[in-house]
Order: sequence, then C-alpha cells, then structure tokens
Amino acid sequence: MDFTGQTVVVTGAGGGFGEGIAERFARFGASVVAVDMRAEAVEAVSQRIAAAGGKAIGVTADVTSDADMGKVAQAALDAFGGVDVVVNNAGITHKNRPMLEIDEAMYDRVFAVNVKSIYLSARHFVPLMRKAGGGCFVNICSTAGVRPRPGLTWYNGSKGAAIITSRSMAAELAPEGIRVNIVNPVMGETGMLADLLPGEDSAEVRARIVSTIPLGRMSQPRDIANAVTFLASDESDLITGACLEVDGGRCV
Repeated sequence: MDFTGQTVVVTGAGGGFGEGIAERFARFGASVVAVDMRAEAVEAVSQRIAAAGGKAIGVTADVTSDADMGKVAQAALDAFGGVDVVVNNAGITHKNRPMLEIDEAMYDRVFAVNVKSIYLSARHFVPLMRKAGGGCFVNICSTAGVRPRPGLTWYNGSKGAAIITSRSMAAELAPEGIRVNIVNPVMGETGMLADLLPGEDSAEVRARIVSTIPLGRMSQPRDIANAVTFLASDESDLITGACLEVDGGRCV
C-alpha cells in the first residue's frame, strides 16, 4: 500500500488504536494530522512520526466541538493542502455496570464522542472531499454494536448508532466517490479496557473475556491499523458500507 501524497486525519491519535493507525499511515507515506484532546500525547505521536522520517502534525481538539473540528480541517488544509482520508477513531465508554447506574451526563458524553463526532467530521470533511473529487472515511466502531455484552448498554447503543450512521453515509456519498467503511474491534488492550471489563481489571477477568474470543487474544493497535489502512487504500476501492470485524471470531 502507498499513501504518498495523501493526507490522513486520525482522531483519538494520542494513544491506543489511534496512535497505531497514525503511525502505520505515516509508514506508508501519508501526511498525518493526529488529533487528540491531550496536547502532550498527540504532540509526542507527531514528533515520533517525524523522527522516523514521516510527515505529521498534532492538533489538540475535542471531537464533540464543531469549532474544534473546523480547526482540525483548517490545520489540515494549511499544512498539507487537503484531506483524503478521515479515521474517526476517538471513542469513550462508561464503566461496565447495570444500565440504570449510568447517569445522564455520562450517557450524553458517550453519545457525543461516539456518534456526534461522526456528524461533525462529516460537516467539515465531506465538503473538502467533494472539492477533491472523492475521499474515504473509516469509522472505528465496535463489536459491541453487533454483539453487545451486558453492563455496557449505552455504550453498545452508541456503537450501534455509529455503525448504521456510517452505512447510511456510505449509501448517500457513494455517487460522489466518497467511501465510508467501519472497523469493529473486539475488546483491546487500550486505555478503555478497565472500564469495559466486567469488574476489576485482573488476570482472571481478562482470561474470562479472552475465553469468548475464538482466536484466543484481545485486539492490539496493529490489528486495527492493518484493517484501517486496507479499507482506506486503493486495494479496497469497490468496498463501501462494509463492517469489518477485527475480533478473532467473537461475532461468529
């Protein structure tokens, strides 16, 4: 795969899946706009990419803010002249617990980060892609939106909404040469893991989760990065509206 000459925006790039995705695109020649709320984290990622010979800038932004997403789009234009690929990776969850124990503020925040962010990215990046004659979104959703686990009801709902939103975008934007695909990771060893787990983070609890994954391990950033770069590449130019479960067989 070769992304030389292309600009890729990755949200939630300050760690976990987003960091792995940003670094993989850079290795394939892309100019990367790494976005995260954590200024120090996203700056470290962009500097690491640059030190390895890649091109990247870090932008501190809240993906639930229209003004901030506008700032990201402008930063991409100023630095690299356009946007070819957007990876909506930023996401959060509530703590794994009975659904009525999640307060309204947490519910609103989960849906804002996991669903509204897709709307805001479309508002600011679809016009740029239209001017360029095409583009690609890859939205990181979750197996939770396909095969939900108890204790994560509102998170599951947000990911289900993100999946159907992404597929509707794919249908609407296809005539304009804009593709939209979805990657659904199984539970991974990222900063969200402690909240996703049913109970305390322990070897026993992790083993119980792994026992539900036929291939016998949780996802890693490299697994998700491999799937994302494929879906964003010319090798998948007839694929849109697809949900790729990167889940070790969890959803079979």
